[in-house]
Amino acid sequence: MNVDDVTLIFREALYVIITTAAPVLLVSLVVGLVVSIFQTVTSIQEQTLTFVPKVLAIFLALMILGHWMINNMVSYMTKLWSDFTIYIR
Repeated sequence: MNVDDVTLIFREALYVIITTAAPVLLVSLVVGLVVSIFQTVTSIQEQTLTFVPKVLAIFLALMILGHWMINNMVSYMTKLWSDFTIYIR
């Protein structure tokens, strides 16, 4: 196993991490932005107002996208472990 193999594994792992986490992070970003705009428009300066909508939105996103996220991670790990004999050379 040389440096190129390690770099390839690392690059694929980062890609899987980013593509798996991106939808939930985007949902959190959009909900935070909407709540911030609402706070600005209504002059409400409550710092904890964004917490509950973000938690609910992330929970809903995980319920909807959880199956895809788990499949994405499991398929990467299956590919990684199926090529295990290549890596130990």
